[in-house]
Amino acid sequence: MGDLSLLQKISIWIIPVLFAITGHEVAHGWVASKLGDPTAKMLGRLSLNPLRHIDPVGTLLIPGLMLAFSPFVFGWAKPVPVTWQNLKRPKTDMIFVALAGPGANVLMALFWVLVMRVGVGIYDSEDWMAIYLIYTGIAGITINLILMVVNLLPIPPLDGGRVLVGLLPGPLAWKVSRIEPWGFFILIGLMVTGALGYLLTPVLSFLVSGFSRLGGIQ
Repeated sequence: MGDLSLLQKISIWIIPVLFAITGHEVAHGWVASKLGDPTAKMLGRLSLNPLRHIDPVGTLLIPGLMLAFSPFVFGWAKPVPVTWQNLKRPKTDMIFVALAGPGANVLMALFWVLVMRVGVGIYDSEDWMAIYLIYTGIAGITINLILMVVNLLPIPPLDGGRVLVGLLPGPLAWKVSRIEPWGFFILIGLMVTGALGYLLTPVLSFLVSGFSRLGGIQ
């Protein structure tokens, strides 16, 4: 997509980014509601309307800047609130709540595989619709896999960190959970130093290539 203008990139990425971030958060709330916590439902956050989940910085500013200056896009929405005390088995159920977000991203990546296959199936070098579907499919696959992989890092408050806390025995889980106020700064530090890219690029390249092949791009 390097030959596209900024406006063209925005038109391709905006729908996949909004729904990848929104679907991720709604999945957390939906699973929490099924396991006994109605908080997200009562606050109207079990909605696929992106306006209910937009974070001005994480959903708009950061993805916009990355579109302009970076080869990939990342972002986040307002976290869906979960009252863990309402869960039937709080420690264990939080594992399932945490995994729901990355799981939703995998399902959405598969949806964008289908979009890409439609584009490939009708492809003609003069057909702007086919080209748009292919590019949007690639964007949808990429953003969802990025969200899945980054969120599975074992750093609270990321989903992988919450899974780790749920799996560890009590005293050790408590020690790991104390990292949570600093987790975002740790993630930013990994991004700024390039360590995050070094760690995740091989994994993401493998996954994006595999899903793109499913979509018909070799």
